[in-house]
Amino acid sequence: MKKWSHRQTGQGLSEYLVIVGLIAVASIAAVGFLGGTVRSQVAAMANEIAGQDGSSAVAIAEGNAVQAQAQAAASRHLGNYVGQNARLGGN
Repeated sequence: MKKWSHRQTGQGLSEYLVIVGLIAVASIAAVGFLGGTVRSQVAAMANEIAGQDGSSAVAIAEGNAVQAQAQAAASRHLGNYVGQNARLGGN
């Protein structure tokens, strides 16, 4: 009976690793889309805490957010793959 419990334990571990991998990929994608915005907002807060003006960093964060929103709304399909790839710097 112990053989079955070891097999199930290994299966559970494998499933756990797959879930952790999916979460990691989703996190990387989120940081890719929102990384500039978050970085600029943190810079603005750091400037404000230090007693400096953080409005320039806030403006950069707003620009990054608008750009991320436009990229998320863009239609992506195989019909416009070449143009998308060229914008990303691909061949």
